[in-house]
Amino acid sequence: MKIVVIGGSGHIGSFLVPRLVRAGHEVINISRGTGNSYIAAPEWQQVRQVTADREQEDREGSFGDRVAQLGADVVVDLICFTPESASALLGRLRGGTGHLLHCGSIWRYGISLKLPLVEGADSAAEPLDEYGIRKRDIARLLKEETAAGGLATTSIHPGHIVGPGWQPIGPLGNLDPGVWKTIAAGHALQVPGNGTELMHHVHADDVAQAFEKAILNRESAAGEDFNIVAPTALTVRGYVGMAASWFGQEPRMETVGWEEFRRSTTAEAADISWAHLSRNHCVSIQKAVSMIGYAPRYEPEKAILESLQWLIAHGQLDVPKLRA
Repeated sequence: MKIVVIGGSGHIGSFLVPRLVRAGHEVINISRGTGNSYIAAPEWQQVRQVTADREQEDREGSFGDRVAQLGADVVVDLICFTPESASALLGRLRGGTGHLLHCGSIWRYGISLKLPLVEGADSAAEPLDEYGIRKRDIARLLKEETAAGGLATTSIHPGHIVGPGWQPIGPLGNLDPGVWKTIAAGHALQVPGNGTELMHHVHADDVAQAFEKAILNRESAAGEDFNIVAPTALTVRGYVGMAASWFGQEPRMETVGWEEFRRSTTAEAADISWAHLSRNHCVSIQKAVSMIGYAPRYEPEKAILESLQWLIAHGQLDVPKLRA
C-alpha cells in the first residue's frame, strides 16, 4: 500500500515509518523539514520526504489538496489538533483515500470516575482543557464520518508517550528535572496528595504498533477509537519507588497538600502535576487487544527507564549513572 504519514518525523513517526517500510509499504512522510527522526533507521532511505507547513496551508485551504494529490491508500495524521483541520482533510480525502487514521490522546478524558477508562463509556468526566476537548471532538467527528457511510476512519489515543529522545512525565506528573535529581541523591521528595494517584504511560513504539495493527485490520478498525497505553498504570508512590531503585536509593517521600507543594516548585511544574494527577488516569486496552491485536511490548517502567537512559547518555539530564 501507499501510505502517507503526516508528521512522521516526530516521536511516534520515528518508530511508525520504519515499521511500515519493513512491512513492504511505500511510505511518504509530510513534515516541516526542520528536524530528523528521533531514532536513526536505515528504512528512512526508502521514504519520500514532502516538506509542508500544515498550519499555514490549513489557513490557505491548500493542505488537503496537497495530501490528496499524493494518491495514498492510507493516510496517518499524527499532527491534527483542531476539528476544523480534521474536517478539511476529511472532505478532501473522501472518495479517494481508503483509510484515515488520527492520533488523539487520553486527555480526551477528564477526571476519572470509574477505572479503568473504557472507550464510549461514562468512565470519566468531560475533558478539562482545550487540547482534550479538541481531541474528543475530532474523535467524534471521525466516528460520525464512518458511521454515515463516508471515509473509513480510526482514532488512536495514546497515554503519556515515552521513549528515546523524549522527556518522560515524571513521578510527580510533571517534567521538572529536579525531581530526578532529588530521587537520585536519595533526598526526600515532596509528593502532593497521598501518592496513590495514577498515570498511564506508553512507549512510542507501542503506539506505532497500534497504528500498524489498525492499518492491517482496516475492517475491524473502521469507525473505531482505541485507547493505547502500557499494560499497567503507575501510582505516584510506585513510580517513586521504581525510580529510586534505578539509582540505588531507597524511596523517600513526604506527602504534602497541594498548596504547600505549589510553594516548593514553579507555577508551571505545579500546574502540570495537577493536570496529570487530578485526572488519575488508568486506561483499558481491551478493545484494542481484541479488535486489532494490539500487544504492547513495554511495561511503563521499562519504557520510562529507556527514556532516562537516552537523556543521560545525550547529556540532557544531569544525574548519576543509572544502576538499573
